[in-house]
Amino acid sequence: MMEVKVTKTTNPKVKPDPATVPFGVAFTDHMFMMDYDSENGWQNPRIVPFGDISLNPGALVFHYGAEVFEGLKAYRTPSGEVQMFRPAENFKRMNNSAERLCLPQFDVEDAVEYLRKFVEVEKDWVPDQYGTSLYLRPFLFGTDADLALHGISHATFMVIACVVGSYYKSGLAPVDMLIEMDDVRAVRGGTGYAKCGGNYAAATRAGEKAAKKGYSQVVWVDGVEEGGGINLMFVWDGKLVTPELNGSILPGVTRKSILELARSWGMETVERKITVDELMEGCKNGTVQEAFMCGTAAVVTPIGGFVRGEEKVVVNHNKIGEMTQKVYDELTGVQWGLKEDKFGWTVKV
Repeated sequence: MMEVKVTKTTNPKVKPDPATVPFGVAFTDHMFMMDYDSENGWQNPRIVPFGDISLNPGALVFHYGAEVFEGLKAYRTPSGEVQMFRPAENFKRMNNSAERLCLPQFDVEDAVEYLRKFVEVEKDWVPDQYGTSLYLRPFLFGTDADLALHGISHATFMVIACVVGSYYKSGLAPVDMLIEMDDVRAVRGGTGYAKCGGNYAAATRAGEKAAKKGYSQVVWVDGVEEGGGINLMFVWDGKLVTPELNGSILPGVTRKSILELARSWGMETVERKITVDELMEGCKNGTVQEAFMCGTAAVVTPIGGFVRGEEKVVVNHNKIGEMTQKVYDELTGVQWGLKEDKFGWTVKV
C-alpha cells in the first residue's frame, strides 16, 4: 500500500442535520483520488478537499460509459467507534465490474485500507443517531482522451461520501412492485452483474413509469430477477428463495449476508430461476409467505404486492413478515454495533 497524502480543507462545511438531510446531497469536506496508467499502474493516492474535477471532453467515460461504482456505509456504534460493513466484498465486486468494462483492477486489501484512511479523516461526519450513517461512494472511470473504442490506459479512482438519514421515517411499510414487461435491464452475457452507471441509466425509464402509476419499484424479468437496482428475496414454503446469479443479476453484498444469516439460523436457502407466473400463483395460494428487497440503502424493504398489467396479488396481507423483520433487526444491529458480529463482517476505522 502506498502512502496517502492528505491535504485538509481550509473551509470546513457546516454538518447537516441527519434527521432531515435528503439522500446523496450532503457531501463531506474531502474526497479520495488515485490515478492509473498502463505503464506505471496505480499511483498518487491522496485525500484532498471536496470539489470539482477537470477532465478532457474526449475522456472515454463521457462517450462510452467506462465507469463502475460501489455503495457502502460507515456507522457509529453506541460506544462512539466508527465501523464499516464488509468493505472487502464491495471491492471484490468492483474488481469484477472493472474487468467486465476493461477498467484497471486493484488490490482489495489496499483498497480497504485507502477507504479506512479516508473515513478516518472524515470520521466526525459519521452521525450518531440510530438509522443514520455516512454513505460511501467509491467509483472508477476511464480518462483516455480519444474517441477510438479500445482498451483503457488511463483511469481515476475516487471516493466521496455524504451524510444520510434513516431510510425509514415511519417504519418498515410494505410497498407494491410493478412487474416490467417491456423494458429490459440486462441480458445474460451483458453487464447485468456489473455495477456500472449504464445499467442504472437504462433502468430509469421503467422506474419513472412505475412511479407515475404509484408504485415504489419495478421488477425486472427474464423470469423474476431484480427489483429496480436491488435484489429480491422470498420466504417460499418455509425456505428463503432468491433469483440465481446467472450473469444478469447484481451479486449484492446485502443479499450474500442475508443468505449467510439464514443458513446460520438453520433455514434452507434456494437460489434458482423464478418465473413470473409461479410468483403470481405463489402469492395467490399463500406459498409465497413473505417478499422483500434488499440492498445497502434500506437493508430490506418489505413487499406488500405485485402488479402485472391489470392483475395484482398481495403478499402476507400487505404486512411485514417475521423473517423480513428478523433480517432487518439482525443486520442493522451488527452494522450499528448493537449486536455481536459473529461473522467478522465489520471493519473498525
